[in-house]
Amino acid sequence: MPQISNHMPTAELQSLDSAHHIHPFSTQDDLLKKGARVITSAKGVWLKDSEGEDVLDAMAGLWCVNIGYGRDELAEAAARQMKELPYYNTFFMTTHVPVIALAAKLAELAPGDLNHVFFASSGSEANDTNIRLVRTYWQEKGKPAKKTIISRWNAYHGSSVASSSLGGMKGMHAQSGYIPDMHHIDQPNWWSEGGESTPEDFGLERAQQLEQAILEIGEENVAAFIAEPVQGAGGVIIPPATYWPEIQRICDKYEILLIADEVICGFGRTGNWFGCETMGIRPDIMTIAKGLSSGYQPIGGSIVSDEVAAVIGATEFNHGYTYSGHPVACAVALENLRILEEEKIVDTLRDDTGPYLQEKFRSLAEHPMVGEAQIIGAMGSIALTPNKATRAPFKAEAGTVGYMVRERCFANNLVMRHVGDRMIISPPLVISKAEIDILIERAWTSLDEAMANVRAAGLFE
Repeated sequence: MPQISNHMPTAELQSLDSAHHIHPFSTQDDLLKKGARVITSAKGVWLKDSEGEDVLDAMAGLWCVNIGYGRDELAEAAARQMKELPYYNTFFMTTHVPVIALAAKLAELAPGDLNHVFFASSGSEANDTNIRLVRTYWQEKGKPAKKTIISRWNAYHGSSVASSSLGGMKGMHAQSGYIPDMHHIDQPNWWSEGGESTPEDFGLERAQQLEQAILEIGEENVAAFIAEPVQGAGGVIIPPATYWPEIQRICDKYEILLIADEVICGFGRTGNWFGCETMGIRPDIMTIAKGLSSGYQPIGGSIVSDEVAAVIGATEFNHGYTYSGHPVACAVALENLRILEEEKIVDTLRDDTGPYLQEKFRSLAEHPMVGEAQIIGAMGSIALTPNKATRAPFKAEAGTVGYMVRERCFANNLVMRHVGDRMIISPPLVISKAEIDILIERAWTSLDEAMANVRAAGLFE
């Protein structure tokens, strides 16, 4: 086999890729027919593909490259750590300096009494950890019946069998089933499900489903409620303002733990360090990953409160991963956090580039095919519709038009993702105002081109 490199022709790379590489969330037959786009390098918010095209990545990879691509400091931190201590575990009464330093830094950054970290390699692993954490917590409290975890339909909490069971993606459940003692309530998606109610009334009604579920299942059987402050992979669903205060009231009233899944929202994405700060909630556990290292190394974790840590710490916690607290991943995460802090990236997003992005992004609601444009911090979505007044869906299978828009975005060298008939963005937090202008210009062009195709297909009123 020839040496595989960036210098090979695109067609050869695509052929080898489709022959041997099974892609996540993809249909292999499509890859055989079309071939994957081959990304060869990246800098800032820009990707370069094997054809030499420059692509604006408005998704920060998979919501994770918060400080942008190509930061030499992270590569240098990884190299230094690999030379000094490339690997050691934290099982059996051992530890190392990078994991000590990162846990302490996260305790400093996290709000409230979230002062203790159990490390994993991803958000999926961390949410698997959370299942055992909350069930062990209640066992140690003398309440072993408290096993059920309540989540929401269309939530995303990972792709392993356990973490996808926490999530509410029915397509994932259909392929693998899900583990027992999981219960799902409806999501706070006013645009698609609010009907004639006001957003305020709808937010309260959806939050109060949590209380109804607790009463139906029995408080003595419910361990926790888990939710993303803002749903990410579900379509960037920003809940009505009434939603989270009511959720917090219910969690305070009943004896259940609140888990904030901050895998996407954490480390600046919503304009604050954590989404729970943006939404004004007080979680007992936070799930972290993605922006923790800006995707430069696989690392995640669960940050837990003093109370939860004290109870768990009284027994042997029979849980762990080979790469929990990997020294290289910890070193890279520390350097990433240093850059976020010292360069005031979160502050700049909150006070300067974020408001500019939000103003420009909301202008997309003026497009004839866009019904709403929602954005918070640097994560946003537009709802596609043939009728703004009625919020009607297209007369086609859900996601058909979203896919058409996505394809035009890719053709115009813009990475925007579609979730059903919503288009979503989550660019690197370092995106400049000039790059924001390019993003909006390419999004508008792509919407125009897709609308022409939608009209031609007879799907637009």
